[in-house]
Amino acid sequence: MNSSSIDPAIFAAACEGIARVSQNIHSVITIDPGKLEHIIAAKIAGGHVMLADSHGVGKTSLARALAGSIRWGSDDKTAEGVDVRYFNRIQCTVDLLPQDILGFNRFDMHNNTYVFNSGPIFAHFVLCDEINLLTPKTQGSFFQAMEEQKVSIEGQTYELPDPFFIISTMNLRGAHLFPLPAPQLDRFMVQLSMGYPDEASEIDIVKKHGVEDSWKGFAPVAEVSELIAWQKLVDEVSIHDDVVSYIVRFTRRTRGYPGVVTGCSPRAGIKLSRLARALALVRGVNYVSIDLVKELIEPALAHRLELEDPGQSPAEVLGRIEKEITA
Repeated sequence: MNSSSIDPAIFAAACEGIARVSQNIHSVITIDPGKLEHIIAAKIAGGHVMLADSHGVGKTSLARALAGSIRWGSDDKTAEGVDVRYFNRIQCTVDLLPQDILGFNRFDMHNNTYVFNSGPIFAHFVLCDEINLLTPKTQGSFFQAMEEQKVSIEGQTYELPDPFFIISTMNLRGAHLFPLPAPQLDRFMVQLSMGYPDEASEIDIVKKHGVEDSWKGFAPVAEVSELIAWQKLVDEVSIHDDVVSYIVRFTRRTRGYPGVVTGCSPRAGIKLSRLARALALVRGVNYVSIDLVKELIEPALAHRLELEDPGQSPAEVLGRIEKEITA
């Protein structure tokens, strides 16, 4: 699409609503504004987020604030009648099994029938904490959910709710870790780190959250119907053919690049394109620029690269490629 067809009034309303959500999250969470924009953009674009971070920097609180800023329906169910919560947290451990995440069928002796016990994956927002503590078998239980927004359990397929969003955290170091395979990392639209706050911000955090009622007054500021409308509006944001060409040339250059074992797949270009459209919407712009795409290259592509030297930074490789690719 080379020209925007967005109704100005609808566009303005969406920008105002997104800003409202952002301000609401900032009222309880200290996070770099740009990173929050990337996370909100990923949600609006229908993607999932990986936070590769240290302990205690507010990952769970961020997920809670994102979910809590939306007013959900009180009787949410899937198409199959499975109850849906607005937010679930999965604390990953090495002994967690796929059925602990997806659910299972149990036999009801009173009614002589099987009853489905749904797992925590049945929620609009799912926080998967420390995903690389899961064994590969259990990690694999997220594949279908992330790609198709549905899960298959004992021969029965269940649709997951819409909107559906996973924020996953990953330990950077520690014992008993199982690295995620490249195809699974490829399912995450962005990977970033919240990082530690500066001293002034940390003082403010301690003052604000050192009391029991630090979340007092926090409440939803947007309807779920608004969120769904923002997701649909992403398709209307203009992206010029030259920008699409830049994205494709960039992702193709990563394949076979010196030191790169596995480069970016076509899926990476699709995700980057949609993320860029969503970020433009978040910032109140109805088109995607080359500079906006360049800003997203590291969070959208770095985690997709497999390098010969594990000690080398994917960001450095992407930086070199950026200098070689002309806009």
